[in-house]
Amino acid sequence: MMDIVVRTAKRAFDEIGEIGRFLIGVAGVWVILVTFIFAAFHIPSVSMQPSLQVGDRVLVSKFAYGYSRHSLPLGLGYVVPESWSGRIFGRLPEPGDVVVVRDPGQRINLIKRVIGHPGDRIEMRAGRLYINDEPVQREPQGVVRYRDSRGSLVEAAVYLETLPNGERHIIYERSDDARLDNVGPFVVPADNLFLMGDNRDASADSREARGLGYVHKDEVVGQAWTVLFTFASCREEDGLTCPGWRVWRGL
Repeated sequence: MMDIVVRTAKRAFDEIGEIGRFLIGVAGVWVILVTFIFAAFHIPSVSMQPSLQVGDRVLVSKFAYGYSRHSLPLGLGYVVPESWSGRIFGRLPEPGDVVVVRDPGQRINLIKRVIGHPGDRIEMRAGRLYINDEPVQREPQGVVRYRDSRGSLVEAAVYLETLPNGERHIIYERSDDARLDNVGPFVVPADNLFLMGDNRDASADSREARGLGYVHKDEVVGQAWTVLFTFASCREEDGLTCPGWRVWRGL
């Protein structure tokens, strides 16, 4: 009888060991995947509308700009010594790229669009974006009305903006006289980037020196590549925009 108990216990321990090794292997593969290849991020705010909507799950390329300590998942980059600064296989994002960055002040991930490179002079004048003292072209596309995440009714002008390198994207402007519509000029320091949200009057970005400010290249986590999926959570109302569910939509 004792032998049967011992054999049963041994089999149970062997099975537990196998399960443990399997789970460790899965965890190892996950760490490698989300550190070096792709990771998914959730969009919590309206700052990147209409390119990204609240609730979007975005697939982010970790290898697009090389690797820094902030490529590690779960905020582990802040545990790694700051002496491990720098990037491996690094390159600067192009203006117009949508990137995920670490905000060292809040220690959270943010997603914005790259507007300026080191040495660029960025300014907002009456809602218009100027880069190196030249106005960035924007073409009116109409008006959009929607409810924000708090349920408030919002009306915004829609523009097609074209950056100096030819990259084009849609932006929202609720007003040309909002809090961040007359700021600057900002001269982007070496090894830094200037980022802005597409929903210009609902984005805390590099225009706020006490907020995000300039973003060092080592704080870049990766490039937003595509929207994996979103299931619509807004209520359809006459005359208001309610984004439908999206699956595998490129940016």
